[in-house]
Amino acid sequence: MLKKDRYTAFIDYFSEHQPNAETELNYSNPYELLVAVILSAQCTDKRVNMVTPALFERYPNAQSLAATTSDEVFTYIKSISYPNNKAKHLVGMAKILVEQFNNQVPSSVEQLQKMPGVGRKTANVIASVIYNMPAMAVDTHVFRVAARIGLTSNAKTPLAAEKQLIKYIPKEKVHVAHHWLILHGRYTCLARTPKCDTCQLTFFCKYFEQNFLKTPKQNSKTLTF
Repeated sequence: MLKKDRYTAFIDYFSEHQPNAETELNYSNPYELLVAVILSAQCTDKRVNMVTPALFERYPNAQSLAATTSDEVFTYIKSISYPNNKAKHLVGMAKILVEQFNNQVPSSVEQLQKMPGVGRKTANVIASVIYNMPAMAVDTHVFRVAARIGLTSNAKTPLAAEKQLIKYIPKEKVHVAHHWLILHGRYTCLARTPKCDTCQLTFFCKYFEQNFLKTPKQNSKTLTF
């Protein structure tokens, strides 16, 4: 199957079956999403959602977060991965948000990356989720799934994968396609044991073609439906 056909199949399938996919992080405004995404680095959304209610109650806006210390923030996020660094990042981010951006979360990926704890992936999430911009945040799920189903080829880095994805996905679909790939990787196309027996994308999946559609002599793997 040609790459353009895989993209068409990918977009058609999810547009029909999951048209309104969205982040699983809980938030009520751009500031809260920015905090949650920073916390979610190498941590599950479920864990982040357990921590943020108390955090947001104590620090409801950038001003209150900027006025505290990383030691105080740590007490609220100590169950999150890398809490010391993230506490420092959150306070630093809030100060820049107040001092340089007038308490407004910027829409520019470049401006977002000026804040501590905000790398390209986090910046793309904010630009995509809050502002519906055609920004593709490539995390481990997106990187893995895009390669497996054949949307990317020989992409060695997240940036390389990002460039390939935004080249072929229509601009108006990029923000939701990000969630399609994440959710598929989180619940179906698992890293170690992908659920190929229940996956609905096998009709165009490159991984499935290579591992389960070869002749018996070529393929030592078996798949039970």
